[in-house]
Amino acid sequence: MIKRLVDAWVRQRFDVDKMRGPVEKQLKKPLPHNVGWFHTLGSMSLFLFLSQVVTGILLLVYYRPTVNEAFESVKFIMTKPYMGWLYRQVHAWGANLMVIVVFLHMLRTYITGSYKKPREVTWIFGVFLFIFTMIFGFTGYLLPWNQLAYWATTVGTEVAGSVPIVGEWIRTLMRGGPSVGSETLSRFFVIHVIILPWLLVLLVLIHLFLVRLQGVATMERVDEEKEVDKAHGTPFFPTHVLKEGIVFYILLGILITLAILAPFDLGEKADPLTTPHAIKPEWYFLPFYQVLKYFPKLAGIFVVTLAPIFLFLWPFLDRNKERDPRKRPFAVGFCILVLLSLFIFGVVGYLSETERQLFGKTYYFDVYGLPHAGTAAEHMAKLTDAEVK
Repeated sequence: MIKRLVDAWVRQRFDVDKMRGPVEKQLKKPLPHNVGWFHTLGSMSLFLFLSQVVTGILLLVYYRPTVNEAFESVKFIMTKPYMGWLYRQVHAWGANLMVIVVFLHMLRTYITGSYKKPREVTWIFGVFLFIFTMIFGFTGYLLPWNQLAYWATTVGTEVAGSVPIVGEWIRTLMRGGPSVGSETLSRFFVIHVIILPWLLVLLVLIHLFLVRLQGVATMERVDEEKEVDKAHGTPFFPTHVLKEGIVFYILLGILITLAILAPFDLGEKADPLTTPHAIKPEWYFLPFYQVLKYFPKLAGIFVVTLAPIFLFLWPFLDRNKERDPRKRPFAVGFCILVLLSLFIFGVVGYLSETERQLFGKTYYFDVYGLPHAGTAAEHMAKLTDAEVK
């Protein structure tokens, strides 16, 4: 009875039959036969974004964005409210997983040649989504106002200040003054909580619209794609939707497991007068940060800036009409080289300025990641002796 009443009420106000057509067309739209589990990475990214929004709203109930109360409010969230610690850990791990999943989604798009004509604009919006996801992580990292976050933000804004001509203006705009302080926290809070979420919502809607409008790319050559028919395609609903549902449950399980078994430590409250040893940015910025060490300041900024520029321009630089990775040796080889570079510079950056036990001996890795036998103190003593001589 209730169903009939609601149905009658809705039908008196909306043309249900006219709306049902486009919806059913999208639900029943067949996908190419090459669509598999890796094509759920886009939906996984959306799931993590929604998770970040929900957990972020829950954290905002108690969080206070001031230098005097930010750290204490996060500490309160982790100790007093019911399940507050879980929401905070899920939010922190969700940020890291979102960077990984969005990166893997772009990697899958690259490997399958889905960025090629006519989907260049879709790829460009995807690059924007990836960049804004990393900015999301950078702005959110400061909000707990702990020691590592404070000094990592100081280093990050200093790097931004090295940009020629406009660097000083960018650094002041980010910090709100000459150093990281209350204005910086307020600006990062506004960017993280208000500006970026709405920007991502807009970009996601445009990205999804383009994907549904142009369809998922097949493995056929550019300009030779044929429309997928129901007989040879994979139904979006329920086949692919079921895959995405399974992946959501697995991802949620991974997220909660990491939050429980590997929680992020809050650390100490930010102290502008005490500089910790070997401050480094978050892991997804670490390869670029390490690269900067090997070049003069301006040259390093130029080299690091090439990465996003190449991402935006790649669909127009790659003139090969093939999409099959087996027929694109240069593009695939270039991708492998980039991945190896990111991994190597990331590991070297992680090891730099630390002491490690290797094969029963102590080694100190200097700022460039080069190993030296002995401890850090012994290495510094050798450098001092060399300067005296």
